[in-house]
Amino acid sequence: MEKGSIDTASNRIEVEAAPALGAASEGNEPSMHPTEAERSVNAPLFSPLYSSAAARLSACCHGGAKMAVLAYSLGKREINQYFSIKNAKLLSLVAVILLTVFHSVSRYYGGGDTCEWLLSSGRFLGESVWQPYGCMMHKYRSVEAKSCLRQKRVAFIGDSRIRQLFFSYVRIINSDVREDGNKHENIPFEDRSSSINVDFLWCAEVNNSLKERLIAWREDAKTKPDVIIMGAATWSIKLHSGSSESLQQYRSNLSAITHVLEELAGDSEIYWVLQDPVYEEMLSDNRKMITNQQIDLYNDAALGALNSSKRNGKARVKILSASREAAMETITESVDGLHLPESTRNVGAMVLMNSVCNKALKPMDGSCCSPLPPLSLLQKLSALAFLASAVGFAALHALGYDKRRKSKPPSDVESGEEKKPAAGGVAASLASPLLAVCKMGLIMAYFYLCDRADVFMKEHKFYTHSTFFIPLIYMFVLGIFYSENSKEAKLLNREQTDEWKGWMQLVILIYHISGASAFIPVYMHVRVLVAAYLFQTGYGHFSFFWLKGDFGLYRVCQVLFRLNFLVIVLCLVMDRPYQFYYFVPLVTFWFAVIYGTLAMWPQILQKTANGSGFWHLAVLLKLLSLLAVICVFAYSQGIFDSVFSVWPISTLFELQGSIHEWWFRWKLDRFVVIHGMLFAFAYLVLQKFQVLSEGKGEPLFSTRISNCLLFVSVVSFLTYSIWASSCRNKTECNELHPYISVVQILAFILIRNIPGYARSLYSSFFAWFGKISLELFICQYHIWLAADTKGILVLVPGNPMLNIIISTFIFVCVAHEISQITNELAQVVIPKEIGALLRRLLGVAGFLVVVLLLSTLEKGRR
Repeated sequence: MEKGSIDTASNRIEVEAAPALGAASEGNEPSMHPTEAERSVNAPLFSPLYSSAAARLSACCHGGAKMAVLAYSLGKREINQYFSIKNAKLLSLVAVILLTVFHSVSRYYGGGDTCEWLLSSGRFLGESVWQPYGCMMHKYRSVEAKSCLRQKRVAFIGDSRIRQLFFSYVRIINSDVREDGNKHENIPFEDRSSSINVDFLWCAEVNNSLKERLIAWREDAKTKPDVIIMGAATWSIKLHSGSSESLQQYRSNLSAITHVLEELAGDSEIYWVLQDPVYEEMLSDNRKMITNQQIDLYNDAALGALNSSKRNGKARVKILSASREAAMETITESVDGLHLPESTRNVGAMVLMNSVCNKALKPMDGSCCSPLPPLSLLQKLSALAFLASAVGFAALHALGYDKRRKSKPPSDVESGEEKKPAAGGVAASLASPLLAVCKMGLIMAYFYLCDRADVFMKEHKFYTHSTFFIPLIYMFVLGIFYSENSKEAKLLNREQTDEWKGWMQLVILIYHISGASAFIPVYMHVRVLVAAYLFQTGYGHFSFFWLKGDFGLYRVCQVLFRLNFLVIVLCLVMDRPYQFYYFVPLVTFWFAVIYGTLAMWPQILQKTANGSGFWHLAVLLKLLSLLAVICVFAYSQGIFDSVFSVWPISTLFELQGSIHEWWFRWKLDRFVVIHGMLFAFAYLVLQKFQVLSEGKGEPLFSTRISNCLLFVSVVSFLTYSIWASSCRNKTECNELHPYISVVQILAFILIRNIPGYARSLYSSFFAWFGKISLELFICQYHIWLAADTKGILVLVPGNPMLNIIISTFIFVCVAHEISQITNELAQVVIPKEIGALLRRLLGVAGFLVVVLLLSTLEKGRR
């Protein structure tokens, strides 16, 4: 599955000639928030959106309508005074606490666990995807099934329905198995490569024959299966015409074998399969007595007898009723009214496989019956570090050092703004970062509860066109409605790039939660969005270095900290490798490449190049040299592997012991960063020589040229979309993607910027999200999605729409808070004095070496 992209450091670096490209205030209502600091902290959520909408509405109204709009605006302003970002975060904190308590109490007193959910209930997503209640069921492949069942014996005992379940189970191990053999006889299956034995034993009734078989297993440990799946009833109903005496005998016989089953369950897993419903209208005459009413009576008798195995806390027989739930929706597809359609019995087989194997293999997308992962050494040390910070802050609070004057909130470290350290001595200056670390610790605890602890529920994604396109339409309508006049009309100005990052990130979020990667046209267009973030990386960093020439260590450290702080913390807390959050390593790598290319001798800046056209050619030669190096790596995987397989680099870029994922991600967008750098170079040169018209309302070029470029851009944009929609498979598309993705990106930039009126407007709704797109990308892994993006987090079970609303609200608030914490810590952690900075870098290097060593040792133990 494809993951989203992030707000890179370069995306927040704009050209010197655009003074309005710095970090914008989040509030714009001076009557409510008289100071800039108060506007930043307590600004109404999306307040620019509300004010602009009211202004446009007021402009088109007259008389009484204007009075109504004014009253509406005043009332809305009163609401906004209380519904600020700060209050939204407090509300999300209360929601998290209440939901955590609710789920914990439900688990403790409800008696249900994920194994019971898996075996007992669920629903179909679409026609064939089964969703257990509250947890995720892994779809086992042959290799995994053989690994789990190696040297094990599995026995199915029962009638023809159990025989169907037997064949579906065996086909997971070997898909070539056919349903043949005598119907009323035993059927053996053996996989010699894994020493797996799965047998079907014909026993259509619960009688003495069944009891003797169970007793024989109890007495002879060598022949006792590791897993026993049983079930029978329809033959008893059929042979005795559904008489009450037969039902009583069935109940008595089950009670007689209960104690044997309890003893077997001490060493083996025992499953009793409840009887599935029948489709009475299709039953043959000799089966008409097998009614759903009779089946319900026999199931009640089985539950009454087998539930006694729960007493005294002994190992009990597990009841499989999920397949019955599935059959109730699909039994009308039965060929004879009695036997199940293939899709239904496959559900039962996969449920059994998950129940048996999840505890051993621990698949990430199989949260049902999966034990909690043990804490690694790094996770324990991280918890101790957060705890120590809390103790330290509590001590300073008790001593009164944290009672300091409110200062302006931390600025965006990537916009070039600085924050002067607050006065008050060492203890006072220590209180602020300790508080930030404490907040981060609480947030990380929430991350852990969501995606590692067995507290909240998880469900599968399931793609339909409506689940992707309907939210997409709502989002764009909302974003267009909240459009405002930009402060300036330069190409790719700060407000426009924030808007661009915002709507792309929201599209990617919808793409992830809807599972739209299954639909190739959507997949390819999202691949372009990921490439567009990298394009902005090349564009933004080149623009900054070309105009300002700031290659200082302080600047580099600020960018690297901003990019990597949250990911490094998550690697420690969530026990995931650095490459898992693939886009952060990717953007960090390209920042280092861009920095190295431009900082390398000769350093060519705009003020240098203005003196002679030769220097422009020298810049192009540098970029061509970089392109040549990229081509060497791209077309020689051996060289690539030899570089990135060396420790400690390999530890950073490996995922599951291989750098294949890093190779795939790097190769997929290997040219787009250079495209961004070249575009920035061309644009800045044209701007310097005043070729462009960037006034408000003015087209970027002359009318004829603008119209021609717009026509070509629209045609190119549509052509790419048509090509992406006609792709046959992802492999074929991915091969061409590195060469043509820039066409779609450049087409969008020209369409968005050539008309003066379009360049003078931006969506404040999208821009707000664009400012925190880094945090939105990373946080989605664990607190909006689940199981490392493979599923969906369920905070409110039973109501998907309400669940999405609440989880999204909490997710956005957490992302915004992490953004503020990161910016605040960046000002403290990275000093401007070169001596202090070098000492801290040495300490950070030592810390990272220790972490990599411990990580390598942990990997070796596993």
